[in-house]
Amino acid sequence: MDDFSTIQWAVLMVGSFIMGLSKGGIPGAGNLTVALFVLVLEDALGSRGVALSVGLLLPVLISADLVSTIVYRKHAQWNYIRVLLPYFFVGVIAGWWAFDFFQQPDKATSLMNLIGIILLSMTAIRILANEATIDSFLNHSKASGLVAPFLGVLGGMATMLANAAGPIAQFYLLAMKLPKYTFIGTSAWLFLIINISKVPFMCELGILNGKVFFCALWLIIPAMIGALIAPRLVNLIRQDWFERLIWFFIIVAGVRMIL
Repeated sequence: MDDFSTIQWAVLMVGSFIMGLSKGGIPGAGNLTVALFVLVLEDALGSRGVALSVGLLLPVLISADLVSTIVYRKHAQWNYIRVLLPYFFVGVIAGWWAFDFFQQPDKATSLMNLIGIILLSMTAIRILANEATIDSFLNHSKASGLVAPFLGVLGGMATMLANAAGPIAQFYLLAMKLPKYTFIGTSAWLFLIINISKVPFMCELGILNGKVFFCALWLIIPAMIGALIAPRLVNLIRQDWFERLIWFFIIVAGVRMIL
């Protein structure tokens, strides 16, 4: 990681800032950061950089989550967090077990392909979350009881393998008709807990260590700045156009990782 070029550092910092924006109130933007980190580290370190990108991003996520939970500390709905957390933990453990398989030298490219597929799948979920029929279905109490375990386990695996579970949790929380700030605060606390729980697993996998953490320290600042200014930025831009642009780049990056 000492060999990153100035351009690569700049892209990582922009990606960290975008992750902060995502955590601070612009849902979906963080998946672009996932793509940027994968592509930069794969370019800089080869196939082994794909796995390291997942570990490098984790401290950035936690720092942005911390800021977001402070900003929206009064708006979290813990009943929804308690419903999803156990299933997310099961998914994290399953993802940890699967990740070891993808760290084999001949499977590194497969991990990048998988992350690309996850990002494109998250895009599809985000689109579905805007459909009134799906939203109505999930809002039904019986359906919600069936869907929460599935989405929780799927989200846990996605966050362990690619740090890309945001749209899955958002898909569920949107269906619960949460107000805007409650939606953001609940998501922030959910992912702060989940991301902290991933630390020992990623250390065991070897993708989060002292050297990776030291590198991440330089990326934490733009992430925290993004999370702090996101609430104000949302009021200055058309969020629908911003989100469309973000999802466009996610699709491009996801296709790039698959091909």
